Amino acid sequence: MDEGTGHRRTPTTAHDLDLGSAVERARAGDEEAFAQAYRTVAPGLLGYLRGLVGEDAEDVASDAWLEIARDLGRFRGDGAGFRGWTATIARHRALDHLRRARARPRPALLEQDALELPAAGDTAGEALDALSTDRALALVTGLPREQAEAVLLRVVVGLDGPTAARVLGKRPGAVRSAAHRGLKRLARELKARGR
Repeated sequence: MDEGTGHRRTPTTAHDLDLGSAVERARAGDEEAFAQAYRTVAPGLLGYLRGLVGEDAEDVASDAWLEIARDLGRFRGDGAGFRGWTATIARHRALDHLRRARARPRPALLEQDALELPAAGDTAGEALDALSTDRALALVTGLPREQAEAVLLRVVVGLDGPTAARVLGKRPGAVRSAAHRGLKRLARELKARGR
């Protein structure tokens, strides 16, 4: 137990130590270190945002990363803390995005415009990865919102229970319970589909 917070300490991985070191260097102005921190955290954060806002995840992630870069000098903590801090910012941007989307419907892209967009990299591997990721996210987003967010933060972003709880503004036990219920529900769903 951490005597200062009363939370159980989670083992610090070498991955989080490297991230913490990169964040410290980035706070001192090292652009390559910021790029390293971004490459470490961005994939999980984007997966989390896809679960919250769907196809608008990249736009919301861009807004979140602008805020993260702007406020990095105020961040205090280690690698795991940085993951939690970035997830909190991303969640706030996602909730803002959802509120705006409810206030004014967004027009859909015209079919011709979509056909003219350049492909990022048309390899079969990328298509299979995207398909499996999309299927997994579709299953997760089919969960009740509390369970979906808990699963996304714990599994996709890689946060521990107390950090995920801080992001969601809930008790760690409630988040662990929601993640557990969500994962059990996903397992039943996959079993029912014969996977």
